[in-house]
Amino acid sequence: MPIVAITREMGSLGKDVAAGLGEALGLPVVYHEVIEHLADRMRLRKSHVIRLLDGKAGLLERLTADKTSLSIFSADEIMGLALQGRGAVIRGWGATHLLREVPHAVCVRVCAPFELRRQRMLERLNTADADKVGDEIRTNDESHAAIMRRHFDVHWSDSEHYDLSLNTQRVGVQECIDEVLALVRSAEFTETEQSRQKLANLALAAGVRAALRTAAATRDLRVSVACAGGRVTLDGVVDSGEQRAACAQVAGAVAGVRDVEDRLRAVDEVRPRYH
Repeated sequence: MPIVAITREMGSLGKDVAAGLGEALGLPVVYHEVIEHLADRMRLRKSHVIRLLDGKAGLLERLTADKTSLSIFSADEIMGLALQGRGAVIRGWGATHLLREVPHAVCVRVCAPFELRRQRMLERLNTADADKVGDEIRTNDESHAAIMRRHFDVHWSDSEHYDLSLNTQRVGVQECIDEVLALVRSAEFTETEQSRQKLANLALAAGVRAALRTAAATRDLRVSVACAGGRVTLDGVVDSGEQRAACAQVAGAVAGVRDVEDRLRAVDEVRPRYH
């Protein structure tokens, strides 16, 4: 099941490259579907989610939005989509960084110089307001950069985070598609049992984090989650043994979890030492 993750950069033609790849591989191109699912899970309007991601949300919208939940739930959605049997082309959503550890996932950045992107957007929107379009692109870029720094601690424009970086100032859309297809079909990106297991582990960990965030008893706790072959390891510090037990219970109820290793440390269970 081929998996291609592509950055979204306004005016870069990444949307066109993604569409061409989806057609060539016979795979769905995923973007708007994630918005709908996130809006449902967070009980927000779709327009609210879009404005948060594009950096256009007003002060009240930013204050009322749970950005941690947005990050956790979007990771769960992306991993779930990647784990589906037929594969997918995923545009945006930090998928290039979420799936970076999956050996058969091809992570691609499609980019272009600012002035060229602005000219393309002027033509696409049929407007002559270069200042407004330029501001729109800068806002989108800044928002994307902030999201990547906050959730993944990376500078999204650094080429080392991608298997392939394509500049559409010099490379046409079809050439971009051909370059990505060559990687998808190469031996280095062939899906194996080990690569499937890696994806399954990451997806299960994302599912457990989402479950912990959803449950009232655990939603505000900071818990580290790792998964290997259905075994979930929980680590971190919580206030009480009751919270510790709740984390193990919530994690154990997630589909696919076979065992929970509880390494959590509860503050009220730590006994002071007297000399």
